[in-house]
Amino acid sequence: MNGAVALPLGLAELSFEAAGDALVRRTILPSGVRVLSERVPGSRSATIGFWVAVGSRDEHAAGEGHPASFGSTHFLEHLLFKGTATRSALDIAVSFDAVGGEHNAMTAKEYTCYYAKVQDRDLPMAVEVLADMFTSSILDPVEFENERGVILEELAMAGDDPADVANERFFEAVLGEHPLGRPIGGNPDTIRAATRDAVHEHYRTNYRPQDLVVTVAGAVDHDALIDTLERSLAAGGWDLGVAGVPVPRRPTAPSGLATPGAVAVVQRPLEQVNLLLGVPGLVATDERRSVLSVLNSIFGSGMSSRLFQEVRERRGLAYAVYSFGPGYSDAGVFGMYAGCAPSKAPTVVSLLRSELERVAADGVTDEELGRAIGQLAGASALALEDSDTRMSRLGRAELTLGEFVDLDEALRRISLVTVDDVRTLAADLAERPFSLAAVGAVDEDALRDAVFGVPEPIGIAEPIGIAGPIGVAEAIDVA
Repeated sequence: MNGAVALPLGLAELSFEAAGDALVRRTILPSGVRVLSERVPGSRSATIGFWVAVGSRDEHAAGEGHPASFGSTHFLEHLLFKGTATRSALDIAVSFDAVGGEHNAMTAKEYTCYYAKVQDRDLPMAVEVLADMFTSSILDPVEFENERGVILEELAMAGDDPADVANERFFEAVLGEHPLGRPIGGNPDTIRAATRDAVHEHYRTNYRPQDLVVTVAGAVDHDALIDTLERSLAAGGWDLGVAGVPVPRRPTAPSGLATPGAVAVVQRPLEQVNLLLGVPGLVATDERRSVLSVLNSIFGSGMSSRLFQEVRERRGLAYAVYSFGPGYSDAGVFGMYAGCAPSKAPTVVSLLRSELERVAADGVTDEELGRAIGQLAGASALALEDSDTRMSRLGRAELTLGEFVDLDEALRRISLVTVDDVRTLAADLAERPFSLAAVGAVDEDALRDAVFGVPEPIGIAEPIGIAGPIGVAEAIDVA
């Protein structure tokens, strides 16, 4: 494949070869259902996902005859596993357990996905069960109340995790009133206030043929997939003879966040402070995303990164430290994480900011650039050994990007990044308003000074042992 392949919503059939002799096919059914598959040579399993471009950002307050839908996305993700007209919750679980398969779902800020991984011979079963869940969930009132309790326990568990709390406060601080700043899973108040009628309306409004995207990667025959899918959707009561047009993708123009920068501190009697410092970042379709990948690799990804070397190895101030840069349709975030002793928190915050400003002012070396490109190439190739990653790549391409980028094209784009590109982007990000979230026993005034002032950092310590970074949650999985 040479270059990215556009995925226009008006093109019914598309087929092309991707890196590694994979065959990618895309079909838009007359009803508006979109189906994408990637056949991987030598694979004996397949991962399938049923997607809708509806996430936590799409929930709304009551108005114009519609009930409030806050919390409905996460609620619905749970309820689709609780039974249909023909399958009980146990039947759904047994279908996958009996063949050694995996099944789950995730709620994100801009989408919801129900997925499964099975042997190739069990793919028709996975299609049938997921289609039944998607089209025919009964949202039983008793199960609804049971799941309300389950979700409240899930939120309580997350609330006990200081890293999760810091992550939620960080997105709120950086994104402000933007819907992307809201918690993915809702909060206890919205979950307690949710009604079955509101969740049912959310289901019927957003789970339609024109909303559905099905992606499969691994051992898959596209034509057989289409046959099984159409039969399964029709069995669920969908009239696939009614013409439909896929829902438009979200606008990708940056929303122009107006947040001036904020500090959110949650006081807790902990031995360590979880710190997240960052700025508004790039949207998912920004042409500088490859530059951001390189910057992130050099700056805060891996044990040779600037942050790891400066904060942990040279100064011994943190056990985990890294950077990250998620992008969404009209907004993004560039952030830095560190966990440290409360007394060192202002120093660490100052170091995180000053390191970004140092890259912005002085740039990076050719050696760092080459190392980053090598890291990204290797990590990308290894990730694509997993059909889960390939399935998710298809979903992201269809729902958000509007184009498919294979490994060769991704590496080509990264290879074009220059040291000047990296410095220029770092300078752009460093000029944006900084926000901080912290959870722990800290001096809030000292942290504010560290974010908005220029305190003098201290230096200490010898390097200590090695461990990898922890992740920042992008979605909530059903356990």
